[in-house]
Amino acid sequence: MEVVLQVDTKNFQKAKEILLRDDVVSRASIIYKDAKEYGGEGYYFFISGTEEQCKKAVEITKEVAKEVEKNKKEKIIKSIKEEEEKALEGFGGIFG
Repeated sequence: MEVVLQVDTKNFQKAKEILLRDDVVSRASIIYKDAKEYGGEGYYFFISGTEEQCKKAVEITKEVAKEVEKNKKEKIIKSIKEEEEKALEGFGGIFG
C-alpha cells in the first residue's frame, strides 16, 4: 500500500519525528520530498508499506499532516518512482 501525506514546512520536523518514532510505521519505506517540485507547498511524505503501516501513518500524523487526494497522489507517486529509477540507472552505470 502507498500513501502520500502533505505537511506544512513548520510541521515538517514534528511529522518526521512522529513517523520515525512509531515502531510499526518506521519500518515502512518513508521518502520526504519538497512539495515545490510537484507544484505543492510544504513537504510530501511518500510512505510505502503494509496496509497497517500506511493507515497508522495517516492516523498518528492527522494533527500535522493531511492525506493527498487520489488523483494528485498517483501523479506524485509516479514522479517519485521515475526519479528513483533514473537514480538507480545512474548508480548502475557507475558500477555496471
